[in-house]
Amino acid sequence: MNYKIYTAALMAVAAGALTSCDLDEYNPSAGTGGDKLATVEGIEGLATYCYEPLYGQLFSSFDYMCVAEGGTDIFFTSASNPNYAKELFYYEGLTTNTNATDKLFGQAYSMINSCNTVVDRAASVVDGKAEDIKMIAAEAKCLRAYYYLILVTNYGNVTLKTASGSESSTLSPVRSTLAEIYQQIVTDLKEAAQDLPVEPRNGEYARVTKKTALGLLARAYAQGAGEDLSENGVSYWKKAQETAEDIIARKDELKVYLYSDIEDLWAQANNRNNKEALFIAAGPDGHTPTAGLYGRSNILTYFYPNPAKLSDIYKTSDKQNYFYGRVNNNVVAPTKYLVDLFDADNDKRWDNSFTVGFGDETYLGTPEWGGSYLMKNKFLVWTEALAAKYGKDASIVGDTIFPLADFDWEAGTWNQYPAKLWPKGDHSGDLSHLIAAKNVYATPYPMDLDEDRYLIYLSKKAMTAEEKSKLLPVVINIDDLYDEDGACKQSSFDGTESYRMFPALSKYNWNYDGVFTGDLQRKTGDVMIMRTAEVYLIAAEAAQKNGDGNKAAQYLNVLRERACRDKANFESSMKIASASEQDVLDEYARELCGEFARWALLKRHKAFEGQLAKANKRAAASFTAKNYWRPISYSFLNQIENADTYGTNGY
Repeated sequence: MNYKIYTAALMAVAAGALTSCDLDEYNPSAGTGGDKLATVEGIEGLATYCYEPLYGQLFSSFDYMCVAEGGTDIFFTSASNPNYAKELFYYEGLTTNTNATDKLFGQAYSMINSCNTVVDRAASVVDGKAEDIKMIAAEAKCLRAYYYLILVTNYGNVTLKTASGSESSTLSPVRSTLAEIYQQIVTDLKEAAQDLPVEPRNGEYARVTKKTALGLLARAYAQGAGEDLSENGVSYWKKAQETAEDIIARKDELKVYLYSDIEDLWAQANNRNNKEALFIAAGPDGHTPTAGLYGRSNILTYFYPNPAKLSDIYKTSDKQNYFYGRVNNNVVAPTKYLVDLFDADNDKRWDNSFTVGFGDETYLGTPEWGGSYLMKNKFLVWTEALAAKYGKDASIVGDTIFPLADFDWEAGTWNQYPAKLWPKGDHSGDLSHLIAAKNVYATPYPMDLDEDRYLIYLSKKAMTAEEKSKLLPVVINIDDLYDEDGACKQSSFDGTESYRMFPALSKYNWNYDGVFTGDLQRKTGDVMIMRTAEVYLIAAEAAQKNGDGNKAAQYLNVLRERACRDKANFESSMKIASASEQDVLDEYARELCGEFARWALLKRHKAFEGQLAKANKRAAASFTAKNYWRPISYSFLNQIENADTYGTNGY
C-alpha cells in the first residue's frame, strides 16, 4: 500500500496540481495514453492516494498535534521552551497565517477532491469486479468523511464539495451550514460502513474497514452533538450512544478488540497493526529504501525532556542518544492537572503513558562500534561533590549507577537500533541476561529502593529529602516542577538544572526492529487515529449527556479495570458507581492524552473556560469565544476572490 502511495504521490507532484483553492491535485490520465480512471487499477491507485495525508502529513508532524492538543487543559509548554507555538498553546497572537492551522486546512482539503473523483468515477469503471469497485468507493467515502470531520471540528461551516474536477472548483466559494456538513459526513460513513469489509481489503492493514466507518460515525455524532444537531428529531447525543453501543455489542462480528491489560496496548511488539486500532496511520517499514524519505515522525522529540541538561549525571548527549532518540526540542509538558489525574498507585496508564525514569545506554550488542560493557564513561559513580550537590546521603558515596539499556546495531539502508534492558542488580555484562521488556520506555512503578539503573527519576509521589537521599538516582518530585499556579517553573529551585525535566509522553517513542530511519529525531511507528477505547469513552460520554450516569460509569469501568494495577483491588480502588461530565472529561484525559483528541473534546463540551482556568491559566487569560473555532487559512483566503465575505472566523 505504501508503494502505491509513493507512486501516486510522485504522479501528483509531476502533474503539479496540488493547490489550496480548487484542489485539483491529481490528473490521473496525464501521460497515461488514456483514461486510467476507467480501470480498476486507476481508480484503486487514486483511492490509495487519498490516504497520503494521514502519515505523510497529519500524524507524522508536530503541526497537527499542536492544533489537536494545544490550547487545552492537559498539555502546555515546558520550562525550556515557554513561548513555543504560543499562538496555539496559549491563544496569544493566533491568526489566519499561524503555520499549523494554516497547513491543517490545506492538508484536510487536499484529498477531498480525489475522494470525490473516486466516488464519482467508480460507477464508470469498465473492468474488474463490481464488489471490489464498491469497496474502493466506500474507502473514499470514509476518508472524505474523516477529512471533513477535521475541517468542521476546527473551522466550522466551511465549504462542502462532493463533486469532482472542475465542477468543484470556484474562486468564490460559499460556506455550507454545520448541519449540511455533518449530514454529509454521516451519510458517507453510513454508506461506507454498509459496503466496507470487516477485514482490510487486500490484506493491507492500514485500509479502512467497517469498524473504521462505524467508529468515526460515533465520533462524528458526538462532535456534532456539541453543535446541538439532531437527525430526524433524534439528538446527536442519542445517535452517538446508539452507535457506540452497537459497536460494543457487535465487537466480535466487527473484529473490534480491547486489550485486557493496558501494558499490551503500548507494548512495542504491538505497535504495527495494533489489535485495538480502528483506524491507523501506518508508518513505512524501516527496512525499505523509501522509509527514510517519506513519512517519518518527529513527534517524540517534542514530548521528551533532555536528561543531558543534567550533564554531570547523564552522560549521553541528545545528538548521540540511540535509546531515547535525539530529544532536543523539549517543548511539551503535561499540566499538573493531567499529572494529578493519575492515581499511579492503582492506574498503570501512568507508567505506560509517561517516561519518568531516565537511564543511560551501552552498545555491548554492537561490537563493531567497539562497544564494551566496561565503558566507564557510562557509569555514574557517586562522589562526595555530586552527593552534596544533589542532596544524597553520605552512605551512597562510591556507589555506582549502571546503564539501563543496550542497543543492538543492525546495519542496513536505514540502520536499526532496537534496545533491551539490563536487569536490575546484574552487572555481568552478559548479553544473554538482557530483558526484552514489553515497553522499554515504561518506568517501573514504584521505584525500587535498590534500583541501580536509572540516573534520574521523576517521582509522582512527593518524597521527603531524606527519602530521596537514600535512592541512587537523582530524585525530583514532579510537584516541585510546577509553581503555585500550576505552570512549569522557569528557574532552578534546587540549585541544579532539574527544573528542565518533566514527565515525557512515551506514546510516540517507538523502539523495535524496523522503526528507525537513520535520523535519531524521527521514527516510523504506526499511529492509531482511533482505537476501541474511544468507543467506550463515547458510549460513556453520550450516556452521561443523555442523563444516565450509572450506564456511563459502566463503560468507563471497563477501561479503568483493564488499567488497574491489581485487578483484585479494582472494586475498592478504581471502580465508580456513577459518572458526571467531569468524570468523563477526566477519563478521556487519562486514556487518550496526546492522541489528537483533547481540543475537539473540550470544544464539544464547551468546557474551555472552566478547564483552562483550572489547568492552563496562561491560556485562560487569552481565550475568548472566537477561539472555539480555528482561523480560516490565510493561504486559502489569499487565493479566492471573496475572502472578505467568506470571513476568517473572527481573526
